[in-house]
Amino acid sequence: MPVIDLVNSGKLRALAVTSSKRVPAIKDVPTIVEEGLPALVEEDWNGLAVKRGTPAAVIGRLNQAINAALARPSMREALSKLGTEPAGGTPAEFGDLVKSQLAYWGKVVKDSGIKIPQ
Repeated sequence: MPVIDLVNSGKLRALAVTSSKRVPAIKDVPTIVEEGLPALVEEDWNGLAVKRGTPAAVIGRLNQAINAALARPSMREALSKLGTEPAGGTPAEFGDLVKSQLAYWGKVVKDSGIKIPQ
């Protein structure tokens, strides 16, 4: 059962969402910003990656098909019920997002002093 369903059924109490704006599927749950913790804003994301060396034409066709699927009202509605807001975009935009997330979380791990056992 998705977390959204648990919150909406009352089986789980959500204190806040970590996004910068409210999630329509659980519109009564405040944001972490509204709760006074703007430094804790963190939004999840999903994407599709392909093997290095995949021809640009194939990547372009995949990207076009994914963006078309995400633009369908039925897809947007289904994802919205899960608390997801589809964005779509270009392969370059996704690459930039991945790079920025690697840099951000790499710094978080480094600053935390966490050591990975060898």
